[in-house]
Amino acid sequence: MYNGNGGFGTSVSLPFSISGRGISALAQSKLLYVEEALEICSRYRCKVFASIVEKSAPKPAENYLRKDYAYLFERFFYYLDDLRPESIGIVVFDELEKTQSHLLVGQMDRYFKETATGRHRSSLLIPEPFFVHSDLTTGIQLADLICYVISWGFRLPSMTLPARAELSPFANQIAQLRNRSVRDVDGNPSFQIWSFAYIQDLRTQGERAEGGPEIEKRQ
Repeated sequence: MYNGNGGFGTSVSLPFSISGRGISALAQSKLLYVEEALEICSRYRCKVFASIVEKSAPKPAENYLRKDYAYLFERFFYYLDDLRPESIGIVVFDELEKTQSHLLVGQMDRYFKETATGRHRSSLLIPEPFFVHSDLTTGIQLADLICYVISWGFRLPSMTLPARAELSPFANQIAQLRNRSVRDVDGNPSFQIWSFAYIQDLRTQGERAEGGPEIEKRQ
């Protein structure tokens, strides 16, 4: 399991020793497992949506929905909109600490009820999120795995941190799972919006006006 601090796994005491060759074989089997998991996603036409946020990104006040969530909902909505009328979207989160969960539910409630954009998107997105335990939910485990590869191995041209070269094959597989929507934006009827957003400022427009410009890359 992804531990949220840049690594996978738990500490396990084995009743036997593993040789160097055995460790290498185990590592290779894990890599093949990841490759096959991503191949299954491709085979079943799964789509990946991601907001990639710098650790140093300024954060908004607690009563506002963070921009990484807003951009995820935007891209998810475009995907569902292109599938009309067959689909409706649900939002599933790995369970957070209860206070954080209540805070996020409240932010989403205000977004979907009190903003015109949110009300429009609630026509295709169920505005009430579901919370599950990741260790009991395969879909969340798969999302954790993909998030790990994106964090350490996927890079857009505007991103400056180095990627781990050994994750490049998996990053390429994930790149093929991105969704592309075409919308009329600023007079361009063929503007492409990819399902990955690179965000360096999570604040609202009003907050940014006090603290500097927003930088966001649509990919």
